[in-house]
Amino acid sequence: MHTKISTHPNVCHGKPVIAGTHILVSNITASLAAGEPIPSILESYPGLTEQDILAALEFVCKFKPLP
Repeated sequence: MHTKISTHPNVCHGKPVIAGTHILVSNITASLAAGEPIPSILESYPGLTEQDILAALEFVCKFKPLP
């Protein structure tokens, strides 16, 4: 698993999050899919970095099968 992504049963019901936060990978990727620009996402989630966003995108691309 990517080092910036973590899962733990007691954090967000075990869903993938940015390590050390409760920011769901799915929230980040949904924002990207809706066309929200990276600077806007960073503004919405203080403490999040561009590298965190790229890690979320990489995680989804590697571990989620395409329909």
